[in-house]
Amino acid sequence: MNCPKCGHEQNDKNMECVRCGLIFSQYKPLDYDRILKRQSFDETEKRSPLKCIIDYMFHTKEEIEIVYFVGRLIIFIFLFIWSVKFLQSSIESNYVGRSFMHLVNLPFHEAGHIIFRPLGRVMHSLGGSLGQVIMPLVCTLVLLIKTRDTFGASIGLWWTGESIQDMAPYIDDARSLSLQLLGGNTGSSAPYGFHDWNFILTELNLLRHDHLIANIAVAGGKLIMSISLLWGLMLLIRQFRRLKKFS
Repeated sequence: MNCPKCGHEQNDKNMECVRCGLIFSQYKPLDYDRILKRQSFDETEKRSPLKCIIDYMFHTKEEIEIVYFVGRLIIFIFLFIWSVKFLQSSIESNYVGRSFMHLVNLPFHEAGHIIFRPLGRVMHSLGGSLGQVIMPLVCTLVLLIKTRDTFGASIGLWWTGESIQDMAPYIDDARSLSLQLLGGNTGSSAPYGFHDWNFILTELNLLRHDHLIANIAVAGGKLIMSISLLWGLMLLIRQFRRLKKFS
């Protein structure tokens, strides 16, 4: 047998090592798996919360398949070019209301009315706007936390910003009531309460601030969209450096 400590070969009947004096019956091998786990835990403890968040948001696999990278790059370029139109648009142009994404947001807007209806008339009206923002936000968190798809999460965040910007023309129309609503009516020709934001701001005594709130929604939506594009670009750079090498 060989001594587990010094490796000296000796008789199997020996009770202790003739070279280093190790008593075989008292020897306990090191649990390297436990040690490595402990070291990893200690390293995690030493990292600041900010560093942990950054590492979480910029998580990528050690090796990235080139086909997936190219697909993500195409999606990013498309969104970047499309975002220029969103970022340059004004509330008056209602570009967001005429875009394809408005049709994507609409079902979640209507579902929000149904979900928040038990909470009263104000929340019923506000639920539409909440629904169209909550859905992309949930998608962002699921992709980030559950599936660990950080690039997908950046796209979800872009959708969240776009959806917030999508609310702005509706908010801005709270007093003028000239925007064409679902069904072809305008707020001025519909009964009180049909126009969500007219009802919400009137009930909250904030109707005179409709333009200010709308501009805040536009600015917030554009800021979130810009952050999402920057996040996605940084992830693509990180993934490019980890492209799988072909032998």
